[in-house]
Amino acid sequence: MAVELTFKSVVSYGLLSLIFYWFYKVLDWAWLKPKRYEKILRSQGLKGNPYRLLTGDQQESGAIIKEALSKPIGFEDDLSKRLIPHIRKAVQTHGKNSFMWVGRIPRVLVTDPDLVREVLTKYYKFHKNLHDHDPITRVLLTGVGMLEGEPWAARRKIIKSAFFFEKLKNMLPAFYISTIEMIDKWDKTIPAGGSAEVEVWEDLRVLSGDVTARTLFGEEFKELGGIIYDLLQELNLLTMEVIRSVYIPGWRFLPTKRNNRMRAIDKEIRERVLEIITKKKKQILSGEHTGTDFLSTLLECNLNEIKEFGKNVEMSLEEIIKECKLFFLAGQDTTASLVTWTLVFLCRFPEWQRRAREEVLQIIGDKKPDYDGISHLKTLNMILYETLRLYPPIVELTKVAQEDTQLGSYFIPAGTHLMMPQMLLHYDPKYWGDDVLEFKPQRFAEGVVNATKMQGAYFPFSLGPRMCIGQNFSLMESKMTLSLLLRRYSFELSPNYVHAPFQVITMQPQYGANLIVHKL
Repeated sequence: MAVELTFKSVVSYGLLSLIFYWFYKVLDWAWLKPKRYEKILRSQGLKGNPYRLLTGDQQESGAIIKEALSKPIGFEDDLSKRLIPHIRKAVQTHGKNSFMWVGRIPRVLVTDPDLVREVLTKYYKFHKNLHDHDPITRVLLTGVGMLEGEPWAARRKIIKSAFFFEKLKNMLPAFYISTIEMIDKWDKTIPAGGSAEVEVWEDLRVLSGDVTARTLFGEEFKELGGIIYDLLQELNLLTMEVIRSVYIPGWRFLPTKRNNRMRAIDKEIRERVLEIITKKKKQILSGEHTGTDFLSTLLECNLNEIKEFGKNVEMSLEEIIKECKLFFLAGQDTTASLVTWTLVFLCRFPEWQRRAREEVLQIIGDKKPDYDGISHLKTLNMILYETLRLYPPIVELTKVAQEDTQLGSYFIPAGTHLMMPQMLLHYDPKYWGDDVLEFKPQRFAEGVVNATKMQGAYFPFSLGPRMCIGQNFSLMESKMTLSLLLRRYSFELSPNYVHAPFQVITMQPQYGANLIVHKL
């Protein structure tokens, strides 16, 4: 009997100890660890709201963002009030040296250009934020952009070869054909010497998707690429819903309507991309195919790497699929957004529209634009850079400290998020002058390096080794599109235009972009 009681006591004690252990683990995860981080940050002079259990600042931030997006904004207003009002409030309340809470994770605001440059160049210390909200978002956020360390370096080496200038030159015909198809559509609705109202955002999105499909898969797979584009558009919206919601561990496993739809879209995209990859790989191996599209280049570069370094560097089919999804994601709306906002600015500042058109007519004339002609469009280049300053595609970048580390004079605990809000730095009069909110392309007359008083104050495509690899692709496509449009039409804002930029992966016009298009 005594032995039996002793055994029961041991079991009970063991279970009780286990319960206490897991209780402490949960308590530490949900409360104690965030409070330790908060104490470390506050001891260095950083300020922010007190930690709130699990939700942090997300509920308050969500309400502020919802209110800001509920009404349009004036052209002369500071756009950051609408797109990052929660970040503005944090800075106004706690100062530039402050932090916010994303759930249980502290997010330090980095608004010093020197520190921005340090974070973005020391990629081995500060990794990409693979999104702490829900791993299900990774059905969209994939590819080389999500890798770190040696895997990233090896993959980037292969991907980069597809974006060499010689390769980009070969993509110019796809840019041209897609833009001419859109112009032909407009010409059918705009009488000779007349005008018509056009909602350019949707047309430019279709154009961008068409260009992406052609340059990614080639002409023969353009229609299939269009289907993939539409699927990714839906996946974009669903992913943004997840990003803006409070992260609940394990929620991704539940068969919710959103989770099921995201998985179904991902499955269909993978199957369709795999079909194209299989056909192209077979053609390349048999010597039948020498395409200049991104996928063909990627497959050929991968095969060359295998020949030189062996099978250990081979990209799997799954990895190639992810790179195709990333190419679509990065290319589908970035250029459409840039061209749309550039046209809006040219409507508001007709003198710059006139100067850009005169330059296009002088350098390119009525010829088919080629690489040499596009690369000499200095005025258009200045206009695009200034548009990217005021309306960057992404309004903030976030990295994660991989270990306890020093950033300037601050000690940053491992796991802390570091947010670099481009928009606040792009709008800071300290680095751009008192006319910071004004559209002045002449800032970039001597190039990007000489445009601001401080490196690290301008980074629409990020900075350092992990700068967006598709930057030149986007700028070249934008210049091709705008040069063809400007020599064919003039633009002005429609009375129906509503100025309401908002963020869905990239910065987009919430109510479209209605312009009056005049045929020249």
